[in-house]
Amino acid sequence: MKLGIGLAVVAAFLVWIAIVLLGAREGWVRSMPASKGDTAGFVSWAMNRNANESKGNFAIVLLRNGQVAESAFSSHGQTVDANSLFQVGSLSKWLTAWGVMSLAEQRRIDLDAPVSRYLSRWRLPPSEFDNEDVTVRRLLSHSAGLTDGLGFAGFATGEKIPSIKEELTMARDAVPGRSGVTRVGAAPGTNWRYSGGGYLILQLLIEEVSQEPFNEYMKKSVLLPLRMTHSTFIDPDPAHLAEFYARDGTKATHYKFTALGAGSLYTSTADMTKFLQAQYPGPNGLLPGRGVLSPATLKTMRQPQSFVAFGIPIWGLGQILYAPNGSGTYVIGHDGDNRPAINTTARFDPKTGDGIIVLETGHETLASEIGGEWTYWHTGKVGLDTLSRFDAMEILAFIGLGGLVILTVLLVIIRRRRALR
Repeated sequence: MKLGIGLAVVAAFLVWIAIVLLGAREGWVRSMPASKGDTAGFVSWAMNRNANESKGNFAIVLLRNGQVAESAFSSHGQTVDANSLFQVGSLSKWLTAWGVMSLAEQRRIDLDAPVSRYLSRWRLPPSEFDNEDVTVRRLLSHSAGLTDGLGFAGFATGEKIPSIKEELTMARDAVPGRSGVTRVGAAPGTNWRYSGGGYLILQLLIEEVSQEPFNEYMKKSVLLPLRMTHSTFIDPDPAHLAEFYARDGTKATHYKFTALGAGSLYTSTADMTKFLQAQYPGPNGLLPGRGVLSPATLKTMRQPQSFVAFGIPIWGLGQILYAPNGSGTYVIGHDGDNRPAINTTARFDPKTGDGIIVLETGHETLASEIGGEWTYWHTGKVGLDTLSRFDAMEILAFIGLGGLVILTVLLVIIRRRRALR
């Protein structure tokens, strides 16, 4: 009898967990930031959040059917507009992936070849796993078994910026809690593990294969063909550079990086709008990719490449798969953050041409939070990033509360049965 009650309790608890997770994904207790399709209302909601929570710079653009529907800007110093350059952190990786894929389209690299085939200036250190299983495709999708977990903090003015080789061997600016060593610490191809070191390897690959500095290749092959004329991974135009702010509203340090492809892109909402528009058919028969990449390559990049629990897809090639868009594909994009309080997001639905760009300084998570709300507002699904980063404690609290209720019911049943004996 006790065994039967125990099994029933376990079953009830598992059902409760499933209900909580389903409800979290479907947003059962989440309110919409604006009425469905009300782009002006959404931007007004976002601007109110920025006004109440940040003392920095803020820029937002919403796209509808591939065109700008709404935009707004706010600043606490020099004026910010569509051409203001923000350092965008890991959002850089999405652009870097385009650079890697351009080499693949030129047949200068094979995505499924060991990355070591293309490297001479640095090699992965020996490990208990086969380093030859570290392929370009797996590096792009964070499934190469690298366990660095980087996270680069950058270097202040006056600090010596190390070479790529030095940074891959031991990152001097590793975020706290990370080893700083880029190495294979798990079987390649088995699990998703975020790796900034992997994108530093891809930066090195671009330089070695192209025989050009990373920024020069990216400008020539990606940025300028997409008409992202103000964007750069180094030396942004000071006249257009948005001021850096800390959370308390004070001016903040402008950090620079060895890991350009992982976290050092400077771009504007005007340029990022062109990048998102390049994911979608344009006027007069313009094809997605705009000649930089083919539509077929873009489709490949959006296909699930790595997964989290229960086989849920989380990453394509160079881009996050935030949530299903109801048509068999996903809302795609990337977030970014750099210290002390830079946060950015760019998300796009390649089926509808709808998207969002938020670039800001002065708050560590505001852009990602707004991007998560846009994902829910647009798809009716809460993105995995929001569930894991912002909703995790609430989800655990609901699960725990349900567990207490189930346990209480169990105790009541046991006591009543004892009383009847």
